Amino acid sequence: MTAPDFQLDLRLVRRRAGRAAATYAEVDALAREVARRMGERLDYIRIAPSRILDLGCGPGADLPAFAARYPDVPRLAVDVARPMLALARDAHGPQQGFFQRLLGSRGTPSAPGFLCADARALPLKRGAVSLVWSNLMLQWLHDPLPALKEMHRVLEVGGMLMFSTLGPDTLRELRSVLPGPDGARLHRFIDMHDLGDALVQAGFSDPVMDMEMLTVTYASLDDLLRDLRLSGSACASAGRPRGLSGKGHWSGLRAAYEALRRNGRLPATVEVVYGHAWKVAPKVAEDGRAIVRFERPPR
Repeated sequence: MTAPDFQLDLRLVRRRAGRAAATYAEVDALAREVARRMGERLDYIRIAPSRILDLGCGPGADLPAFAARYPDVPRLAVDVARPMLALARDAHGPQQGFFQRLLGSRGTPSAPGFLCADARALPLKRGAVSLVWSNLMLQWLHDPLPALKEMHRVLEVGGMLMFSTLGPDTLRELRSVLPGPDGARLHRFIDMHDLGDALVQAGFSDPVMDMEMLTVTYASLDDLLRDLRLSGSACASAGRPRGLSGKGHWSGLRAAYEALRRNGRLPATVEVVYGHAWKVAPKVAEDGRAIVRFERPPR
């Protein structure tokens, strides 16, 4: 489903995420707010997971919420950037004393496991988890289908995927002041309907998708660009311009963005896409043969 003009440099994505590990906590307000809203959606879903996978966990800020919601359920945190995973391990790794771990303290959640891995090739067995949670990770894949197939594979039958990602209207103000070739300095984001199609193609059932627009405001364009840089969110398009822009270019860009100022602040739109879907028992085997199930009638 990847358009020819939309390829991301995934090695660059990983390197930038690693470099941003030290500063990410300064600029993660959006991720925290999206996680909160995902949690509200989870309140209305009946699921009792036996093992949770936080895919694209970053520094692990979502892990405490799982421990509070499902205190006795094992958690596995996975990220492709080792520095991010190291932060998560330092913040949320084993903190109990030896005898507490040996005897098992009631009411104390077990420490999560940590794994550095690519979402497109998870080193987990089929049916290993019952809830996959992915907060703002999928936008870093120009083709989410391989990752969605992996999520489907590692889920047990009856398990659920819940995710958030960014939609095409994200940073539309910045895109509007970067006409022509400069528009390549912002990579595209995948449409909600295309994501829904990919979920079905990956094998998921009953996908539910919704979207909302959030507006983040800044005192200056430099503050917005700083947030993008410190969070590792600068453009990673394979076709991005490689040369440096002159002072005249940046002066024109700032002036164009300044025209969008409202109530003393500069807006930056974020289109957040939410989705969840289930893994149901397959009707067709991997070799294409139909699966017929025989059940003994009740007596």
